[in-house]
Amino acid sequence: MANYTGSIVLFKNEKATLGKAIKSYLDATKGNSSKLYLIDNSPTDDLKDLATESNIIYVHNPGNPGFGSAHNLAIQRAIDSNSKYHFIINPDIQFNEGVVLEMVRYMELDPKIGMLMPKVLNSDGSIQFLPKLLPSMFWIFRRKLKKIDLSSKKFIDNYELRRVPESKIYNSPILSGCFTLLSLNAIKDVGAYDDKFFMYFEDFDLSRRMHAKYKTIYYPKVAVYHGYEGGANKSIKLFVIFLKSMITYFDKWGWIFDSKRKEINHKALAQFK
Repeated sequence: MANYTGSIVLFKNEKATLGKAIKSYLDATKGNSSKLYLIDNSPTDDLKDLATESNIIYVHNPGNPGFGSAHNLAIQRAIDSNSKYHFIINPDIQFNEGVVLEMVRYMELDPKIGMLMPKVLNSDGSIQFLPKLLPSMFWIFRRKLKKIDLSSKKFIDNYELRRVPESKIYNSPILSGCFTLLSLNAIKDVGAYDDKFFMYFEDFDLSRRMHAKYKTIYYPKVAVYHGYEGGANKSIKLFVIFLKSMITYFDKWGWIFDSKRKEINHKALAQFK
């Protein structure tokens, strides 16, 4: 089995929840030398005592450069240690022992896979529809207004690929960054997270760059549990960060005229015909 590592970015997290994510990874990698990097963007290092094992590398990063930038620190350390694959893990993720090895095994089968994401579930077992088509600016706003847009169901079903059979493995233009396996050879080719994104849309941007040259695979044969908070829907501060990141994304890829988006989305949808 190839070498692999993982990282979790912290920011004033509740220890009990974070401890479950750490334990999930440690249990899944028991018996090998896989390192888990904890990159702590908190102003204090109160969370350092969660680094209870020798293969947990704690890095205090109080300048808080953002989610993607902090993961980039771990990704570079993983590359320097000759890791072949790297897991991006949210602090509110839990999973059973077989998930990590199965994802690595599947990625090993095809060197053209650059990113791999499992099925992601809510705590009640319902599915979070996280693979997506490439968005337009109007799609982002329409999705945000879905509770008051009574005609939005058909649009959302299409954008979030909800009609795809639940067990189908497919190549999705967008994968969520809440739990993702990266091929580090592919990362060295297309680059890691863009530091211009503080939080939100950094996974859209990386998925898009990766999808242009590699497969970005949704792999629902295994599943993780994600305590989705939807912070941008509850906090004015986070919503402002969301808007800034959205602007960064569309400044980069095009607001109205995005010549590649329709072509990429059409190709993605053609998998299901």
